[in-house]
Amino acid sequence: MRRRPPQAKIAQRVIPHDLRPVALRDELIELGDLFRAYQQRTEPDLALLADLQERKARAFTTWADVTCEGALRWEARRAEQAAAATRLQHQQRTGTLTGGIADNDGPAVARLLTVPAQWEHALSVLAYVADHTPLPGPEARLLVLMLTLRTAHTGTGNLIGQDLTALGLTDPQDLVDKLTSCGWLTLPGTTEGLLASRPENPTPITVPSLVPHEDQAGPFTFGKKMRPKLSGWAQKFISDKKLRKAKATAATRLLALTLATQTDASGRLGPGGQGIDLHALAAWVPVDSGELQHLVDQLTAADWLTDAALTDTHLTGQLTERVLPLTCPLRREAQQPSG
Repeated sequence: MRRRPPQAKIAQRVIPHDLRPVALRDELIELGDLFRAYQQRTEPDLALLADLQERKARAFTTWADVTCEGALRWEARRAEQAAAATRLQHQQRTGTLTGGIADNDGPAVARLLTVPAQWEHALSVLAYVADHTPLPGPEARLLVLMLTLRTAHTGTGNLIGQDLTALGLTDPQDLVDKLTSCGWLTLPGTTEGLLASRPENPTPITVPSLVPHEDQAGPFTFGKKMRPKLSGWAQKFISDKKLRKAKATAATRLLALTLATQTDASGRLGPGGQGIDLHALAAWVPVDSGELQHLVDQLTAADWLTDAALTDTHLTGQLTERVLPLTCPLRREAQQPSG
């Protein structure tokens, strides 16, 4: 009896023997072999690993295009994020990062998130939440972001009522009820109990989609020590005294958080300080263009943003010196203006 040849695999996925085009199948098989060979290395080679992750991202994107399987596209995005983080780690270790992250004429800033790899992790959470918030609107986006940061490593975490009431939500109870009704969030009791919970008796929460499974890693590449750093970073936006004094809405706080990840080293908005495209900004902060001016005005009043100008296509401006420690500057290659 003829024995079947072993199944070709990559990232625990079986590569179908009839996958076409053949060149794609050959690339996936080769990548699977290369990743397994890398795992056998006695010394890491971060430049090689970043190259492999970039090849995997391209191959999985093509695979997703061929099969229309959404999970493959998400795996491709994860590979892109892993490649970027690994590349930055390699540059930090080899000293080739100097001048590559930000403009050298920017002020020296002691940032809360200190290294580019942490900035990439913060951006990866924002991107994930933008794609996976189950409800529309900026209030739901901000709440899902904060809950994701609380539960990102294991899918579980603790919450108290003040965590919700501090977000500037119009109706936090209704929003939590909707998240539990659609299955995105699981509570051991009622929403009323969650809102009433205090630090000495927090409520355990679960986000099922973030619970890792044996055969599949979670959506984020950072570890358990990184999660509270990212959560603490985001909490700074929520608890900022001037934002609270200005009675900033949840949408304004979401915009503030987003802008902090879309600057150059000196705090100028957008790639190369040339401003942020409004279509791109709408993907991060889901508000109507007519509402955006009000949010910008709130940030200006709260001494968060200065020299802001809103056109039909871009938002330009400068984050104030007091909030520069919260920024996660764009990489130089992402800062070059198009054209």
